[in-house]
Amino acid sequence: MSSPTIQPFRIEIDADDVRQLHARLDQARWPQEPAGAGAERGIPSSELRVFADHWRSGYGWRAWEARLNNYPQFVTEIDGQRIHFLHVRSDQPDAKPLLLTHGYPSSVAEFLELIEPLVRPESGQAFHVVAPSLPGYAFSTPLGGTGWTMDRTAHAWVELMRRLGYPRYGVHGGDVGAGVSGLVAGLDPEHVIGMHVVTDPMTAAATATFIPVMADRLDASDPVDKLILDRIAAFRAEGSGYLAIQNSRPQTIGYGLADSPLLQLAWIVEKHLEWTDLPIDRDQLLTTVSLYWFTASGASAAHTLYDQAHATGWGMPPTVPQAFAVFGADETVRKLVPAPADAHWSEFARGLHFPALEAPALLAADLQDFFGSLE
Repeated sequence: MSSPTIQPFRIEIDADDVRQLHARLDQARWPQEPAGAGAERGIPSSELRVFADHWRSGYGWRAWEARLNNYPQFVTEIDGQRIHFLHVRSDQPDAKPLLLTHGYPSSVAEFLELIEPLVRPESGQAFHVVAPSLPGYAFSTPLGGTGWTMDRTAHAWVELMRRLGYPRYGVHGGDVGAGVSGLVAGLDPEHVIGMHVVTDPMTAAATATFIPVMADRLDASDPVDKLILDRIAAFRAEGSGYLAIQNSRPQTIGYGLADSPLLQLAWIVEKHLEWTDLPIDRDQLLTTVSLYWFTASGASAAHTLYDQAHATGWGMPPTVPQAFAVFGADETVRKLVPAPADAHWSEFARGLHFPALEAPALLAADLQDFFGSLE
């Protein structure tokens, strides 16, 4: 039974938890690394040690905790699940509600450089930002049970926006957040004014591995199709191991993610290094890692990936206006993304999987451009 109550929330990590993190990093056991081993075997210790040492001695959790607490936060219960969210209202009279959904392995900290340009832009469309933590992530924990697929999350988001009293709103997301946003748009076309998602060439190819119809129509004799097929093969052979274990044994990997800050750090940092091509703020990334660590949500997030991997059906296709922002764009993405002919389509030469981290100004401007004319 869901409770309609929405309660204010403030992040207050206990000092003992911070000290314990530091002690565990001090006492971490580092694995042996064969001479000559490279990133093809996983993130090298030379790279991870830079992050681990900074997390232990240079990074200041309290400053980032305070930065997150600068934004109003709330919790509510929907479908038996505690849901945490940021709700930052603009003072501009024409501001439009915008629901931002992060992906994996990410958190609402991904949006810290995006919120201000959306809520208080120097010019152009302003937004009231609603940014929930996915069920099983960060403070949307503990996980209330199994079955938290993207579709179930989309139903929860529709209810959240209803509780907040927004009769019309836009949706945006990337990675898992793109899937959830599309499902929200399909579920709630009476209230959703438009759907905006981000992708990149490697993400588009990886997604095609889960939707065979996307790959089945490719022709290996065509150079562009051949590039896509090569990327699909590379993802299956070399890039999908993190998903394979979480899609099959989330509890097993969960013990390590909950008990070892070194594993949790490597698990997240590796993907951010692989999936970005513009510099990202190391402390902002460590804030996401810290959120996973302090809430032990690496394990529960893995369970939601398992549930999605075993789900069937993708809900109703969206009929609302759609926008696709492609970062690190090349000629492959248009062949893979099922964008309608009248979709708003933007291509950016740089940035990849995490544009809110890599290129927040470009992303904010594209959101303004798309949603500015919608009602």
